[in-house]
Amino acid sequence: MMDLKGKKVLVVGLGKSGLAAALFLRHHGAVVTVSDVRSAEALRKEIPALLEEGIMVEAGGHGVLTFRRQDLIVVSPGVPLNTPELSQARKFGLPIIGEIELAARFLKGRIVAITGSNGKTTTTTLEGEILKEAGFATQVGGNIGVPVIDLVEGSTDAGWSVLEVSSFQLESTDEFHPAVSVILNITPDHLDRYGSFENYAEAKERIFAAQTEADSLVLNADNARAAEAAARTKATVYWFSAKSAVAQGAWVDNGSIVYRDAKNAAVETIMPLNAIALKGAHNVENVLAAVVAARRAGAPAEAIRSAVEKFHAVEHRLEFVAKVNGVDYYNDSKATNVDATEKAIEAFKGGIHLILGGKDKGSDYTTLSPLLRARVKAVYTIGSAAAKIESHLRGVIALHSCETLEKAVNAAAGAARPGEIVLLAPACSSFDQFDSYEHRGRVFKELVAELRG
Repeated sequence: MMDLKGKKVLVVGLGKSGLAAALFLRHHGAVVTVSDVRSAEALRKEIPALLEEGIMVEAGGHGVLTFRRQDLIVVSPGVPLNTPELSQARKFGLPIIGEIELAARFLKGRIVAITGSNGKTTTTTLEGEILKEAGFATQVGGNIGVPVIDLVEGSTDAGWSVLEVSSFQLESTDEFHPAVSVILNITPDHLDRYGSFENYAEAKERIFAAQTEADSLVLNADNARAAEAAARTKATVYWFSAKSAVAQGAWVDNGSIVYRDAKNAAVETIMPLNAIALKGAHNVENVLAAVVAARRAGAPAEAIRSAVEKFHAVEHRLEFVAKVNGVDYYNDSKATNVDATEKAIEAFKGGIHLILGGKDKGSDYTTLSPLLRARVKAVYTIGSAAAKIESHLRGVIALHSCETLEKAVNAAAGAARPGEIVLLAPACSSFDQFDSYEHRGRVFKELVAELRG
């Protein structure tokens, strides 16, 4: 555990986790400064609470001297580690960590950490429900909404913290040490930040950097890049697969999810596939991953089955919104990359009116073409990525330029016929027109509610 009393600490970036980190540091005796490129006007909601706690605030840019005069720098996930100010601070030998690394040095108990390009929120939420069903003291947080630093106070030596962790969070880890780590999949995402798929994949692999052979790493045998991690870890590897049996882990066999703890050990039937309430083949993979992680944490099969049977889709993840005039509306605002959008489309047989767009992340939308031809009737584009999406998909599918989500919902509602589907699965981040994917999803649901009158 770090001694923070009297230490000068700079928090860079005042998002949800940055604010939580700043308050935590101050309450533990640190002399805290917060620096953010946004203006004081943009931060008007956060600044009063910080000043009241005696935290200094630098808004509208980063001062070079601000970075030099510190004992520790804590970086929020949204801030790239290669900014000029951080690069210079690194040259001066200043320690730079992220909020999740700071939290990990104070968090009691054991950690299940879950990452992946897609499925993190569903799997993390489900894992938390399973461990609670098994009777374990369990907290859930991380990229899922509750900053990890906010879990410290409620953590216990006998408890579990189930954490959704993003590549942005993992970049700045050092001693972060999950007892069970999970990589659900690795597919192209955030290429605007990382420059290459390999750089992005390596950031994901930070999840097991501090693990030992006494720890467990759960990998997707059906995802080539995720499976490669097995050769680079000291942890004991467990697998999950929807396609074939694995040496140790979980897979699908004759309509059921089965598990074995070690090679040549007895195979244990966990539950039938038809007991899974979640929609979409990708959610079978999410359940398989949660099964392995839960068994490694000590949860019995009965608790796993009970929790899975009761579990339904999390908000903004293939969430059924309403049926209006015979048309089903689904909110998958969490589909912020192309692979997630592919999985959303695959969950339906056809008749889809698809809303695409937002802020581009360096994605290749042409990979959607086969699915669009097979299952989608029309695409309605929104946001700053619209022109790029249309250039990639012109000639593949009927395209409607809508600019805003409101126009897209109204256009799709006017075109869709009874029995068809309007699906928000944007394949982009939300930050051109919305505060977050949650904000985008809530607006979509409000617009659908207006259609009902």
